[in-house]
Amino acid sequence: MSSYRERLWPSIWIYLATALVIPASSLVLAPVNIVAGVVAAGVLFVGLAGIFIVLAPVIEVKDGMLIAGKARIPVELLGTPSIFRGGAATLQRGQRLDARAWLCLRGWVDPVVKIPLEDPDDPTPYWLVSSRNPEGLTAALSA
Repeated sequence: MSSYRERLWPSIWIYLATALVIPASSLVLAPVNIVAGVVAAGVLFVGLAGIFIVLAPVIEVKDGMLIAGKARIPVELLGTPSIFRGGAATLQRGQRLDARAWLCLRGWVDPVVKIPLEDPDDPTPYWLVSSRNPEGLTAALSA
């Protein structure tokens, strides 16, 4: 049974920015064949949108495990999580980032949760995970 589950879907702005492939590919192929340009534009946009949907990671707390994308770790090996937003989140993703940390970040999700690891055998100091509902994630990890 899952106590927390979230999928980091791309925001609408990502899809709008991706829509710029439509006029770009149409303009490239229009001198050759206008129909080919329109078809290629549609295929490119749908393909890119599909890639964004398929590759959106899932953050889940389930059966005593934290699952973030393809990685999983038992909750009992985790310390007290911290929530960062805005400028503090930017610092955690950049200047204050430890190169040994495990990351599950998406640029279109501002808040991040820093989850320290209490396992002395693991060289990873913490996990840094994007979350649209960081309070819900930290509550599930603390429960």
